[in-house]
Amino acid sequence: MSQIDIAHLRTWIGKTHDDEDTISLRHARLMAATVDFPNPSQIREGSALPPLWHWIYFLEGLPPGELGRDGHPARGGFLPPVPLPNRMWAGGRVTFLEPVPIGSRIRKVSSILKVDHKVGRSGDLVFVTVLHELKSLADELLIREEHDIVYKSATRPAAQQANVAEASRAPFSKAFTPTSTTLFRYSALTFNGHRIHYDLDYCRNIEGYSNLVIHGPLNATLLAGFAEEVTGRTVREFNYRGLSPALLGETITFSASIDANRVLLAATLGSGVRSMEAEALLEP
Repeated sequence: MSQIDIAHLRTWIGKTHDDEDTISLRHARLMAATVDFPNPSQIREGSALPPLWHWIYFLEGLPPGELGRDGHPARGGFLPPVPLPNRMWAGGRVTFLEPVPIGSRIRKVSSILKVDHKVGRSGDLVFVTVLHELKSLADELLIREEHDIVYKSATRPAAQQANVAEASRAPFSKAFTPTSTTLFRYSALTFNGHRIHYDLDYCRNIEGYSNLVIHGPLNATLLAGFAEEVTGRTVREFNYRGLSPALLGETITFSASIDANRVLLAATLGSGVRSMEAEALLEP
């Protein structure tokens, strides 16, 4: 019998959280170094923040006593107390309405949109969708984002087979091999305490991964940046979905196919497993 009380968890729908932050130039330059940004001279006061770099701002820093065993904030605060041990960044849909200037002061309003329960091959799954709206202090909407979080049981992830031939036919591709330094830097930039990114014993013994896990949002950020790199145009919408975890020691191939104002993107592992798929819509 399922342990999920979905009616109780859905009482979190509508819960909101407000925050405010300065889009620091120093933090943006550290991000540029972390992802080997191709045009670091563009990262300067007043320039537009690259797509998805807003994830390195609005950071929550709770004391140790308010963290769960996974390093995330303990359940039952802003997010519902889902009684499943593993939490993953599943995907999302982001619309970039106006540039976010580096150096500006920005407000973020978050709210719980949906809480859904499903049963998959590995057991119970709970999906929580959070709406994030980034606004100027004049209340102009700059970014609208729906972020999907999935909670699941601690079972070893099953590999999902990808279409390797399709990935190899993409006209644009490049390889990326994250290191433990990459994981450390991105965790530090996002103040992400999730232990799957730095604690190997925890990865193997608690969450069932064979090695440290590459951040899903890092892969999404690199895919969005790749779309702008190969087209020379600005991403206006970005939709992405995680398919299979990428682990330390694997080389990830980012591929892109352009169709008018749309770029189809994928992050594929050396084994042929597709880790993430995405679609970027470009400015006209």
